[in-house]
Amino acid sequence: MMGFEFNLGEWTILLFRVLHIVTAIAWIGASFYFVWLDMNLRPVPEAKQGKGLHGDLWAIHGGGIYEVQKYTLAPPQMPQTLHWFKWEAYSTWLTGSALLVLLYYGRAQTYLIDGSSWVQEPSVAILASIGFLALSVGGYEVLVRRKNLSVRLLAGLIVLWLGMLCWLAFQLFSQKAAPIHIGAAMASIMAANVLLGIIPGQRALVQAIESGGELDPEPALAARKRSLHNNYLTLPVVLCMVSNHSMFLYGHPLAWAVLIALMLNAAYLRHFFNLRHQGILRPSIIVISAVIFVLTAMVSDRLAGGVSFVEDDSEVAVLTDQQMLVLVAEHCGNCHAMEPTFPGYAAAPGGIVLDSLGALDTYKARTVSSLKSGYMPLGNMGGLTVEQRAAMLRYLE
Repeated sequence: MMGFEFNLGEWTILLFRVLHIVTAIAWIGASFYFVWLDMNLRPVPEAKQGKGLHGDLWAIHGGGIYEVQKYTLAPPQMPQTLHWFKWEAYSTWLTGSALLVLLYYGRAQTYLIDGSSWVQEPSVAILASIGFLALSVGGYEVLVRRKNLSVRLLAGLIVLWLGMLCWLAFQLFSQKAAPIHIGAAMASIMAANVLLGIIPGQRALVQAIESGGELDPEPALAARKRSLHNNYLTLPVVLCMVSNHSMFLYGHPLAWAVLIALMLNAAYLRHFFNLRHQGILRPSIIVISAVIFVLTAMVSDRLAGGVSFVEDDSEVAVLTDQQMLVLVAEHCGNCHAMEPTFPGYAAAPGGIVLDSLGALDTYKARTVSSLKSGYMPLGNMGGLTVEQRAAMLRYLE
């Protein structure tokens, strides 16, 4: 009878990946929709004036025509059913946290740290990760609660804070874990906006309406500000979460700076749509954003091309074919083999099997990129030296 092995850990990770993506789509979709709705409201017609309405909007979707109205503060009478939008945010954060624990905390030695990170002990790295996320939210809360800051000054300070966090993440954690932590930090800020600002502000408004007390617009305005912040953070968060699939990005010697440039550009692109919702069309933003992206790519590739792992390239050893195959088998073969022995891999990552000179030639470009990034071998658990890495690169190039 054939043996049966049920890989519970991998199935659990797959389940939470799917749940995280689905809930994130719902959250981002709701954010985009309500910002679009708020910015597309039109003045109410004369027949509806005097009812406390701020604006209304007509739309058609799915074969039906809808009318949406927004009250300045309170409707004449509270409805029996009032829909709240919060579980999309909470579910996205919870499933994302579960993935962080399963992948990066459960396999900290492999994924959370590497030879270049400040933290080298897995247990310390986990504590550093938790502290990093708490620090991210705490710093933002200090800024957003300041009432004497102009919109532009607050935006500038938030950008500066996120830039500092981006740099810090690439110092504390492995190259692949850093972008995930930056994305998780912004996602935690967004979830905290919902938990600590948006929902309390809405709850205070509803309670004041139901009690017949005096309506204070301040909590509602603060909630709207946080909601708009979340809207601008959505694209940078998505960028961070997908960037750890691009080795040329997270493995770049100045990855933190490249990522900051791309995140700022993503938020700038989002600004185009927010202006468009208000009837302000500025196609120049798309053109400028495209130019920034191309320039960032060109400059980052140019800088990466000059990376050297040794002070004097003339001292780099010249490997024979057999010596190269031995190094590949020793440092790459546990993952990139027909039957990987590395935990969590049932097949070679990306289908790349490096078991012959022909395979090295076929995957030459990707192998060079992996070695130059410094990220591979994964976690450098086999102890590939700087000199060996330089020799392998010389052989391939």
